[in-house]
Amino acid sequence: QVQLVESGGGLVQAGGSLRLSCVISTRIFSPYVMGWFRQAPGKERDLVTAINWSGDSTYYADSVKGRFTISRDNAKSTVYLQMNSLKPEDTAVYYCAAGSGRLGVPANYDHWGQGTQVTVSS
Repeated sequence: QVQLVESGGGLVQAGGSLRLSCVISTRIFSPYVMGWFRQAPGKERDLVTAINWSGDSTYYADSVKGRFTISRDNAKSTVYLQMNSLKPEDTAVYYCAAGSGRLGVPANYDHWGQGTQVTVSS
């Protein structure tokens, strides 16, 4: 059984920063690739960023490159999303996900957290 719990969302002004955390409860954390998705109202859920099990390979959507950073601490079974220079268009529910295979393929993620709201005011 795999459970993921996100935290760290909230309300921030444009240009500000937030850090999201996701703790995964499973007996085997390391082999999973981890990703962050987001879904804005009326839009599809999109893959934002992902990281492999060793942390030496990452994927970023073009919209967040240079602003967001994903990292993981396998000893703590936790993945982080540092979000800087936030924009109103970053407003969405952010979901942590675990999967296997190639990082940038949304269909490879099959375990999901409950989501955390991020709201960026202008």
